[in-house]
Amino acid sequence: MDQSHLPSLCEAYRDYFYIGAAVNEKTIRTHDELIRGQFNSITAENSMKFESLQPAEGVYDFTLGDELVRYAGERGLRMRGHTMVWHNQTPDWVYKKDGAPASRALLLARMEEHIKTVAEHFTNPYAWDVVNEAVDDREGGYLRSSEWHDLIGDDFIEKAFLFAGKYVKNGAKLFYNDYNESVPDKCRKICRLVRELKETAPIGGLGLQGHYNPYTMPMDEVKRSMEAYAELGVTIHITELDVPAFDRENNTLMGEPTAEMRRIQEEYYEQLFALYRDYREVIECVTLWGVADDATWLSTWPVSGRENEPLLFDRAHQPKPALERILRF
Repeated sequence: MDQSHLPSLCEAYRDYFYIGAAVNEKTIRTHDELIRGQFNSITAENSMKFESLQPAEGVYDFTLGDELVRYAGERGLRMRGHTMVWHNQTPDWVYKKDGAPASRALLLARMEEHIKTVAEHFTNPYAWDVVNEAVDDREGGYLRSSEWHDLIGDDFIEKAFLFAGKYVKNGAKLFYNDYNESVPDKCRKICRLVRELKETAPIGGLGLQGHYNPYTMPMDEVKRSMEAYAELGVTIHITELDVPAFDRENNTLMGEPTAEMRRIQEEYYEQLFALYRDYREVIECVTLWGVADDATWLSTWPVSGRENEPLLFDRAHQPKPALERILRF
């Protein structure tokens, strides 16, 4: 489908920040024209995660990651590395030794070896999500209970950044990345973590995922959290942005979004990008978690029988009114 008539989102925002999209080995083919015309940064959706790169100990498979690196190079796109240490999409062998839990020393050694190998293989990313989603969502907690945390201790995050700082080259910034980042309690904990890391580790950036539910996350809270993060003295990336038309917490609604749902989504996107423009001095990149509505993790999540339509281009790769709104500034 010819996309040459469409206004370019990344070109419109060239004086503000990079505009990115999460891609995979399929969408770089099926959505190539849209990616080339609309985005100047990409993130590997899954192919640079631990289970994809090292499914068995010492056995690395860089095939899919390399394909995306080649694609970025051929299209002149910047690339974010995602992600080195995460409690999900990490194979069970990482945490085991002879059927028992791995020791702290062994798990740290495996962490360092993985980060070293990955960083030395992929030298093109301008940013790396070093640790992903390590802060506890629960009121009163601080760090999430996970195998990384429980077997190593609170300092597993610091250790990951120290290893990344040792092996990541070419000036790539090292990011901590998390979701629900505008919930006040979690915002305070993320700020605490970043401040602590700045004292001992080479953290250079904070990734705010941006999986916003427009029905439950007031824009005032998003603004307050952005104000807090802007004071941390690190680069900010919006890393996984999408805004579903349906209320993700209401699983009784089915079918197509109503006109009112689409209006709410459009206004939310408009307000978000106005906020991001206000913080252009600290925001370096805004990445959508997907390219168009026909290829998104939110397509039918959390229930089948409805389309959440969370992105700026529809299932036919055509611009939606939300895109038109964020281009009017």
